[in-house]
Amino acid sequence: MTRRLGYASLAVAAILALVAGYVQAARPFPNRFPTTALSTDVVLVKLLLVAATALGFYGVYVIVIRVLTDRFTKRRVHDVRNVLRLVLGVSALVSVLGVITEQWVGVLLSLGVVGFAITFALQQPLLSLLGWVYIMLKRPYAVGDRVKIEESKGDVIEVDFLVTTLWEVNGDLVSTHQPSGRVVTVPNSVVLSSQIVNYSALVHHVWNELSIQVAYETDLAFARETMIEVADDYLGDAMAREIATYRKRLDETAVELEVQDRPTVNVVQTESWVELRLRYLVHPRRGARTRNVLYERILERFNDDPDRVKFPVSRNR
Repeated sequence: MTRRLGYASLAVAAILALVAGYVQAARPFPNRFPTTALSTDVVLVKLLLVAATALGFYGVYVIVIRVLTDRFTKRRVHDVRNVLRLVLGVSALVSVLGVITEQWVGVLLSLGVVGFAITFALQQPLLSLLGWVYIMLKRPYAVGDRVKIEESKGDVIEVDFLVTTLWEVNGDLVSTHQPSGRVVTVPNSVVLSSQIVNYSALVHHVWNELSIQVAYETDLAFARETMIEVADDYLGDAMAREIATYRKRLDETAVELEVQDRPTVNVVQTESWVELRLRYLVHPRRGARTRNVLYERILERFNDDPDRVKFPVSRNR
């Protein structure tokens, strides 16, 4: 859709409205419906006004969407587009019915009665529509976020009036945090009664852990420092920038947490080995790739010092 299309729609709508005004004033056509209350002129005027109304609303929609697309992000445009569709759609419907019946108050009352009846007949779709309103107002997630809704996990690619569409990650086909290629559709009503996990709500990065098991004979101080150095070298300044953002967002809440500047390693003792858990900040879509790179580099460094790092050999591993 381009602005030219919107301007053309508005121009045609204006021309049709002018023609309708001329026909209504001049009445150039004889009555071809003598047995009815509608004359040829009246029918033609109504048809012209209906077409002008539809084209006018469509032109406004196209122009507004193009202006928003040029100035705002895709996420913001997506949200405004849905609201605009709803508002202009309802307005266009009321306008068309008003033009046809010439009873504006009656049209509004009729729509109220019909809406009251639909409330009982279509409860689930209305709950989904209410869920969409909640999503727009409270923002539990938005387009582009990685979320988990009930048993479905994925990246939000569209939030419609009734459903949310996810580009699935994990699922039955893959075991890592990678897209499976499937699309999952979730009713918006789910947000009113289920737990929503958003991986991008506060910041665009999440904390991940990488676990490596070593024997009790390992020089734990050396192993811990090696893991931190490898993570520092790979993550670099990107993690430091995200840590600053993370702290800033935390300051806006009532939550008090200690956030380390560098990756950290926690030591967990088990019966047969010691588990070293590297904790670092990473983008949720790069979690699996980052874990693989860190794991390979850490093992390579450990293998360079076999006298200081031992691996468990028990079958209980």
